[in-house]
Amino acid sequence: MSDANLHAVSQDPDSFAVQIADSIESFIVATTEVAKGDEPDSAVPFLLLEISQLLLTGGRLGAHEDIIPDERYEPDTGPDLDVDDLRERFAVLLDPVDIFSEVFDPYEPRKLPVASRISDNLADIVTDLRHGLAHYRSGRTSEALWWWQFSYFSNWGPTASATLRALQSLVAHVRLDQPLQELEGLDTDEDITEDALAEEAGKVMAEEIAGPLGLRTAT
Repeated sequence: MSDANLHAVSQDPDSFAVQIADSIESFIVATTEVAKGDEPDSAVPFLLLEISQLLLTGGRLGAHEDIIPDERYEPDTGPDLDVDDLRERFAVLLDPVDIFSEVFDPYEPRKLPVASRISDNLADIVTDLRHGLAHYRSGRTSEALWWWQFSYFSNWGPTASATLRALQSLVAHVRLDQPLQELEGLDTDEDITEDALAEEAGKVMAEEIAGPLGLRTAT
């Protein structure tokens, strides 16, 4: 379907493109409001809700067939809007629970957990989403959908998933009255080598994954 046809279809409020764009714009607006810090006590649960809804949108993009833009090269949308203010506001709002531990790819057992920041992740997600929204508002619907789908797989999807896990954990700790462990030194106090981690991860994969699949592991 051509970009012109996609744009025409997007006038239908029930169309895929409109639903995706509305969800993304809603996330950006809501997240920006949370960053203002007017209701700090509800920031974490509200972000949990917004990220969850965004990942539903990402799931729809991920399940959709590959979207191919009409143009071979991506049209220039101009400079991306600065998100440093958003990042800094969240860093202040979420201190001291901003830092969390993340495994970049759960299917790569040799990868060590790394320290991440919810504030950085939220700013990165908004940057990706705004880029696609600039295409959409300029009438380049296929380009917007292509960008949102591509960046869902390559960046904002994994980033949002990791952020959701951190936010869900925070809410669970509060609701279950479980104090958080000390987070300081998260990225420097690990006394473990990649070889040791790989060996342990290999055992876990053999026992927890191969077994249920009916596969035999070497003894």
